[in-house]
Amino acid sequence: MKLEAFREDDPGTHASVGQDAALEHFEYDDKIVRDFVWATVLWGVVGMLVGLIIAYQLVSHQVNFDTSFLTFGRLRPLHTNAVIFAFVGNAIFAGVYWSTQRLVKARIFSDLLSKVHFWGWQLIIVSAALTLPLGISTSKEYAELEWPIDIAIALVWVVFAINFFGTLAKRRERHLYVALWFYIASIVAVALLHIFNSLAMPVALLKSYSAYAGVQDALVQWWYGHNAVAFFLTTPYLGLMYYYMPKAAQRPVYSYRLSIVHFWSLVFIYMWAGPHHLLYTSLPEWAQTLGTTFSIMLIAPSWGGMINGLLTLRGAWDKLRTDPVLKFMVAAITFYGMSTFEGPMMSLKSVNSMSHYTNWTIGHVHSGALGWNGFLTFSMLYWMVPRLYKRELYSVKLATAHFWIGLVGIGMYVMSMWSAGVAEGLMWKEFKADGSLAYSQWTDTLPTLFPMYIVRAVGGTLFFVGLLLMVYNLIKTVQGAKVENTQASAPPMKAAATKGAFHYLLEGKPLAFTVLTTVAVAAGGAFEIIPTIAIKSNVPTIEEVKPYTPLELEGRDIYIAEGCYNCHSQMIRPFRSETVRYGDYSKPGEFVYDRPFQFGSRRIGPDLHRIGVKMPGIGGAAWHYRHMLNPRETSKGSIMPSYPWLFENKLDLSLTQNKIATFRDVFGAPYTQEEVENAVKLAETQAAEIADGLMAQKLDDIRDKKIVALIAYMLRLGTDINQGGQ
Repeated sequence: MKLEAFREDDPGTHASVGQDAALEHFEYDDKIVRDFVWATVLWGVVGMLVGLIIAYQLVSHQVNFDTSFLTFGRLRPLHTNAVIFAFVGNAIFAGVYWSTQRLVKARIFSDLLSKVHFWGWQLIIVSAALTLPLGISTSKEYAELEWPIDIAIALVWVVFAINFFGTLAKRRERHLYVALWFYIASIVAVALLHIFNSLAMPVALLKSYSAYAGVQDALVQWWYGHNAVAFFLTTPYLGLMYYYMPKAAQRPVYSYRLSIVHFWSLVFIYMWAGPHHLLYTSLPEWAQTLGTTFSIMLIAPSWGGMINGLLTLRGAWDKLRTDPVLKFMVAAITFYGMSTFEGPMMSLKSVNSMSHYTNWTIGHVHSGALGWNGFLTFSMLYWMVPRLYKRELYSVKLATAHFWIGLVGIGMYVMSMWSAGVAEGLMWKEFKADGSLAYSQWTDTLPTLFPMYIVRAVGGTLFFVGLLLMVYNLIKTVQGAKVENTQASAPPMKAAATKGAFHYLLEGKPLAFTVLTTVAVAAGGAFEIIPTIAIKSNVPTIEEVKPYTPLELEGRDIYIAEGCYNCHSQMIRPFRSETVRYGDYSKPGEFVYDRPFQFGSRRIGPDLHRIGVKMPGIGGAAWHYRHMLNPRETSKGSIMPSYPWLFENKLDLSLTQNKIATFRDVFGAPYTQEEVENAVKLAETQAAEIADGLMAQKLDDIRDKKIVALIAYMLRLGTDINQGGQ
């Protein structure tokens, strides 16, 4: 892949020094771009390696190694955070810092802020890599990090925002190119999402409870979770597409007008779609309907962006045959189109009733994460690295091999998960002629899924091999290269236009543009979340539902720390198949003391919301004891890991009183002063009762072990509603 010239090919930078006295001469800060590029490569390897490990853990439970730090439940959030915020995050920053400087013809606002941004972000990633395997987690998907790290994320994001908007303020180009629109929307939206979803009350340095409870917490979380996909994994990448696709193809963007429609419709509609993750749950019906309606509407702007990207290649199809950069870009945009069609289809209630909680969702997510984000990142790296180091790419053949190996890997991964998801959805709902469930035991479905888990792991391995080929190719490309910043020149910014179309004038006013974008972004969240929190009738209370006992609350925290929510849901939907299998469907008022909620987003194991009813008393306690020690003893063929450390590690009650006091004083839970003051004693008494019952069945004494608290929590689940509440 030869470079025609190692110069900036943006308008206004071609003039040589001294050619025009009106030109201003400066240099771009390429060092910050290089830093983020190599961070992208490093964390891409780490994040996808962890993903590969958890894929093989579903093939064989022995890959969990009976070690607390390496179980599926603890590694899965590490994988998602590493891929989203480390790999994709660093790629976004690399692409934004490169393109923004060249689009506005100005060096980045502050070298110091760039360094703070880079090192602050890497420290956040390292903090996640340390805390998540240790079980320090909030359990809120894509937002599992505890409150000190959340504060650090907000501060570093503010640094990034100041650096970005400061660069716009010193620009030499009056009008903002379309890529910058998407960057602005991403910066604003991610700040809103992160701050409001992360609101919590700390009870210790690394422990907090969500400011929201139950159904309200679920709505806020999936407003965040869906739009983290929208404004971290989609809009910044659309900005990158609008910049790097024309550069690689050496063609202008297909349609300026379509860009305008694409941008404004997308940033307005996306924020309304979050409730489609909560269909058939205890969320109010009106919110579910809004989520579905706006999800369907998303097809139009999403496909408008895909069409705009693909048609930019008009006249460059011959180059596509030989240029791996364009191959990756075209595949990435195609995956974007597929994912943004599939997502709205999965938000239809008829489809969602079968697809939700299955591996179909995993296939959908990874077609976007690996196909859209992964492939566009690879194309951007292959395009940028030679230009950053003024070298030709070491091997076009290796890059092309990477493309085909990665494409086959994605195909195997996604199709196996689609197949597994459809199979699961159908098997869960199948009844025999006599009216009984065809697959009454959860493990009855595993033999059908097992081959697909193997195919998924092999596909992930191929994708990872392709990644390693890229790492080798890029390292060989930069060996011995001379590192220097790019010199540029441009005339000062011209006076503002006074006539023209509204949007043309708006593009010259970054502040006004940002304000309008903020209004468009915030509207959906405000109209959905405020009524759900403010109007009490949306979450009717149930008198019989009481807060957890001190021991049960500690057990719930252990459940969260071990990542049990990654495999088990606590939400029985109003389907015959689910009520027959799990018990009475879940009611909104049952979750008013759940901080955070535990509805789950996937079932690798059965739902647990009524497990305390299905397995009550000391018999249930003994079953949980044996199940956690060796799942194969109670559930033949189970792929669940064993948890021997719960039987060895002592139960820590040092924060129990503080936790109960926080629930009473801050959240209004009806604990008495006596219950707060005697929280530890109450926990020890309940633990002794459970332990004595188990010892009567010839099991070991666990009164001071972590497992006793987890068992207490399991025994409590779903029992309040069965005491008379409806």
